[in-house]
Amino acid sequence: MNYFTIPGVAKKCSQLILGTDYYKVELMDQISVIMDEFLAIGGTTLDTAHNYGGGRSEVAIGQWLKERGNREKVTILTKGAHPDKDNPSRVGRKFLNEDIDCSLERLQTNYLDMWALHRDDPSVPVSEIIDTLNERIQAGHIQAIGVSNWSCARIDEANEYAKANGKVGFTFSSINLSLAKPNEPWWKGCVSADEQILAWHEARQMPNLSWSSQARGFFSGRFSPEDRSDKDQVRVFYSDANWERLRRAEQLGKEKGVSTIQIALAYVLNQPFPSAALVGPQNISELHSSHDGTQIKLTREELAWLDLSAK
Repeated sequence: MNYFTIPGVAKKCSQLILGTDYYKVELMDQISVIMDEFLAIGGTTLDTAHNYGGGRSEVAIGQWLKERGNREKVTILTKGAHPDKDNPSRVGRKFLNEDIDCSLERLQTNYLDMWALHRDDPSVPVSEIIDTLNERIQAGHIQAIGVSNWSCARIDEANEYAKANGKVGFTFSSINLSLAKPNEPWWKGCVSADEQILAWHEARQMPNLSWSSQARGFFSGRFSPEDRSDKDQVRVFYSDANWERLRRAEQLGKEKGVSTIQIALAYVLNQPFPSAALVGPQNISELHSSHDGTQIKLTREELAWLDLSAK
């Protein structure tokens, strides 16, 4: 396993992050095996969120942590401030504190290694957000703060405010980065990496923790231009450019003796800035496939060729 550091986080973060959006207590027999094996192969970091399964993901993880007594071996990333049916924006001070308190309770822990805003609302001043989260850092409830699906400009604005006022700023981001480039967001309000965003991350060396890092199975072999039965997959990822990226990933995979989807994962992990991939394996075989993908090294020339930046 490969690791990287996030400023403020005491424990190391594994480059492969275990996504848990489908977790719930009713699946404990299945998911406990996956979490146990993830730690056994060197994984450290779990990704969850206040709204995953209506909170069931955090509850399931909290139960596993209590049963195993392994909280200090695990780096937890959870998220809040996601809109719901009653509140199109939950980014203000009241909601931030509510979500943090709720996550601490569900996860049965007294601190969160990483906490991120799941969405943004540009009408809320960055001062309110940074001030609120710094109070929670000072209280020992959070070690590092970050954002998911924020624009680079808003991150800069927040961090400039933090620096000018002697406060802790955002030290990581979580947007979609995958070899397949989306035609439009999978969910409203989501942000995916383009050339400008990648350049921004490289210039600042800001870690990115990529969700949908394998383009929701686009490189798995389950999809083809002729099969248009999955309307969301067609809407977001079907394009001539992405089919060419798939073809190139297949070709490079054959040359290196690895699978196409492992090449797609390696594309995310070999960026010229700290880059991690969230994966959601349904079984041990899928977990090991992703772990093997972390060992593949790609050059900048190979990255550019895969991404169609070079012929």
